[in-house]
Amino acid sequence: MSGPQCCENPPALNPVSGSGHVEKLGGLDAYVSGSPDSKLCVILISDVFGYEAPNLRALADKVAASGLYVVVPDYFYGDPFDSSNQERPISLWLKDHGPDKGFEDTKPVIEAIKSKGVTAIGAAGMCWGAKVVVELSKQELVQAAVLLHPSFVTVDDIKGGKVPIAILGAEIDQLSPPALLKQFEEILASKPEVNSYVKIHPKVAHGWTVRYKTDDPEAVKAAEEAHKEMLDWFVTYVN
Repeated sequence: MSGPQCCENPPALNPVSGSGHVEKLGGLDAYVSGSPDSKLCVILISDVFGYEAPNLRALADKVAASGLYVVVPDYFYGDPFDSSNQERPISLWLKDHGPDKGFEDTKPVIEAIKSKGVTAIGAAGMCWGAKVVVELSKQELVQAAVLLHPSFVTVDDIKGGKVPIAILGAEIDQLSPPALLKQFEEILASKPEVNSYVKIHPKVAHGWTVRYKTDDPEAVKAAEEAHKEMLDWFVTYVN
């Protein structure tokens, strides 16, 4: 479930990247961007490389520019996956940082966000984060969900989801191959009470929405296309 593709193209983490700031929310450090007076919020849930990834923070700033309050929690308590550490492969790291723990950690974050006067919350998860988002959807703790190149998400997870969900997958993805995404699509088609959208983006690989090289115009364009689809979903259902 977490093969090499999960960890390809690691970002150069930068704790001061982005135009927002870091504050404590629900017991976690979180990068926040946008107006705290907004009644609408989006939580971006990172891949295994965590909340200091510059592309992820740039995406948070982009979503915030549309009028949403954006929160990117540090689910790994300052301990994101380090692909250069041979002593601690992803399978070992996940024992300390499973998505089930991420789901539990999100509950107080949501309470803290609501205490600011926020009335509707959407959540988007990349890779590792997508599993957290489906769990939030099952419990209806958010109003809308977006999964980007998900990891660990199963057919049963999709069956259990209760809020409008968009799934943006990659044509080249060992973690959620197109055949699995087609299964997700079929399940969602049989659940007309849950609004859904599934798209397999051509010629891109797992991680393409946040682990692109900023100097590669094609990669940037492909990522931005998915970013727009994600934002459109939240504009429609987080209100």
